[in-house]
Amino acid sequence: MTQRSIQTGRAPAVIVSAGTDVRVEGWGEERVFASTEHRWGLKIERGSAPALGHIRARAKVGDHVLFDVSTDLLERQQQDVPDDAIRVQAGGDAVVRVPFDSSVTVYAGRNAEAEGLRGSVTVYAGRDCRLRGVRALAHVSAGGTMDVDCETLAGESARFSAGRDLRFYIRDLRDARIMVDDLGGYWEGIIGNGRCQVRLQAGGDVVLVTDQLVVGAAPDEALGQIEPPPHEGDAGA
Repeated sequence: MTQRSIQTGRAPAVIVSAGTDVRVEGWGEERVFASTEHRWGLKIERGSAPALGHIRARAKVGDHVLFDVSTDLLERQQQDVPDDAIRVQAGGDAVVRVPFDSSVTVYAGRNAEAEGLRGSVTVYAGRDCRLRGVRALAHVSAGGTMDVDCETLAGESARFSAGRDLRFYIRDLRDARIMVDDLGGYWEGIIGNGRCQVRLQAGGDVVLVTDQLVVGAAPDEALGQIEPPPHEGDAGA
């Protein structure tokens, strides 16, 4: 097993790129730690652009490309990244531990998981994405299934896309217009006054998880699949 680590502050910006699967976990230390079982390289650096190999995450539904991100484009896409951002790059699988309050961006060639993060989180995954215990969700795109259980949204307008099924649970979503385009067609639901705008696109089915009243938007007022939140302690919660 290859391991690398670097000292950070309490709330660093962290960019993680993995050629295959990656899991990002929050922990109580002020350093970023990464490990991999693969021999395809592992690197941690501060500030400079990534320079290890070529990683690409791409997903499409039919002829529609959901996203196409490669390490060749990271520098142009991340102009707002701090100069002292921590960059982790693995040629294969990786497990990455970051300070709890980190703001994290993840690029995974296959599957991505994140858990226990109090900063904002953005994920691009070529296959499946699963998020648990994330405080502020900024953006997620996944070529396969998406399953998110997070506390809040990082902004007042957000778009999430999955090539297959999408399960969406934002715990404090109480004032939003939800615009859904999935296998069954298009529908809109309004929670509260509809202040925030959330777009959910999926090649499979979208499941909106909420304990709030959802009102169908005009003209037809039809709603899609809506489920109540699971009880704490239920399997898969």
